[in-house]
Amino acid sequence: MKLNYFCSIKIIRFTVLRYFIEFSYHGKNYFGYQIQPREVSVQEELEKALSTILRENIKITGAGRTDTGVHARKMFAHFDTSLLLSEKLPSQLNSFLPPDIAVKKIFNVKADLHARFDATYRTYEYYISLEKNPFTQDSAWQHWKRNIDMDRMNEACKILFEYDDFESFAKTGGDNTTHLCKIYKAYWEKNEAELKFTISANRFLRNMVRSIVGTMVEIGTGKTEPEELRKIIESKNRSNAGTSAPAHGLFLADVGYDF
Repeated sequence: MKLNYFCSIKIIRFTVLRYFIEFSYHGKNYFGYQIQPREVSVQEELEKALSTILRENIKITGAGRTDTGVHARKMFAHFDTSLLLSEKLPSQLNSFLPPDIAVKKIFNVKADLHARFDATYRTYEYYISLEKNPFTQDSAWQHWKRNIDMDRMNEACKILFEYDDFESFAKTGGDNTTHLCKIYKAYWEKNEAELKFTISANRFLRNMVRSIVGTMVEIGTGKTEPEELRKIIESKNRSNAGTSAPAHGLFLADVGYDF
């Protein structure tokens, strides 16, 4: 075995190993998670930091992609390396990374475990501020000029469980090969002057959560009746759904695996 030393981390070269990395980020300064030409992305920042510390070209594969401005409390990605990594690596990475990206842990997994395809569920949260709040301008939709009826929106949430085709909420012109999704939970709750929408499914279409939230708010403000949600879903037409909610109120909250 060949021994290398870098930043006081003992690195041992091994056969190719697969690692999962758990991290979080505030999406305001990024054009989403996935690498974009001529734009700054979370994936690019992580790969740059990993490659610098490990002294090899590291490419990571994420559990999914978040749009411009969307945040993540818990995100996973995998990468392969011939190095047996030290437990000090997360701390070293956080020293290299900008303050709005934080690595929580890195751990070895089975060689065939895939961060995207082996995820069993994903959970998103969306936040709406019911009063003008200077401290949540970048993390919640400031929707304080009109009243929102949470009970109407929770009534509409029950309808989501009746369907598995959500083409009406998919971004038009996307690269989805199927619009089928299995929703496990969907509900609104209120905490003082803030509403939180939680939705969990086996997969999500691009822009799906923000489209659902925008439609739900139209229901909550009386523009659309809860029962009309069935017609919107069955139409499989994005133009019949509501306007997408702003990206900055959306958080990827969790990704599940059968480790």
